[in-house]
Amino acid sequence: MVKKEVSVILPTINERENLEKLIPALQNLNLNLEIIVVDDGSTDGTIEFVKKCMKKYSNVKLVARPAKLGLGSAYIDGFKVSKGECIVTMDADLSHNPKYIPLFLKELKEKRADIVLGSRYVEGGRIIGWKVHRKIISKTANFIARTILGLNVNDVTTGFRMYRREAFEKIASRIKAKGYEFQVESLYIAKLLGLKIVEYPIVFVNRVIGKSKLKITDIIHFLKTVLKLKLVA
Repeated sequence: MVKKEVSVILPTINERENLEKLIPALQNLNLNLEIIVVDDGSTDGTIEFVKKCMKKYSNVKLVARPAKLGLGSAYIDGFKVSKGECIVTMDADLSHNPKYIPLFLKELKEKRADIVLGSRYVEGGRIIGWKVHRKIISKTANFIARTILGLNVNDVTTGFRMYRREAFEKIASRIKAKGYEFQVESLYIAKLLGLKIVEYPIVFVNRVIGKSKLKITDIIHFLKTVLKLKLVA
């Protein structure tokens, strides 16, 4: 099996227009990487576009799923077909700038970390384009998770991350979360395993094209997961 330095996992539902910009941007990074699109039943031509990219680029893969099966399960299904020594999870809606990936890799190596979080809530990090209520919900969810689970990180809910392959494998073998709550449970498992987590400041830009896939039910499941993890600890 030919190894890659980095595997980038992109969960998608109707993200064709964004992928048209994101995939070339990822290809332009000076890294030995592969791009794994995990699609949950897109109807806007996302799958067709990815298949077109697969003919152009040898490092693009597609995992096509029939319907929305959850963010966390998308990460894991992407990991199953990955070859990277490091695993990157990121949004496909251009909220996460690919330019940070080489910086995450440098941070991972220099600090001998197991996980690098792209953090909106450390010095140098910020959010562009969110309304006040969205910021309040995000910061409240982070505060609750940090306080109840004793997580020593500022941005629990960030989806822009880099994992060492071994770290992701250990987490994936233990995690139960299938949806958005993957973000908090994965960090809690990492804490229990004694994995080293560092944060790197990012500028998060709210999507311009398409609609957010985050629902109020995702927030509810997130909070339920936090309480459940605390109760079984």
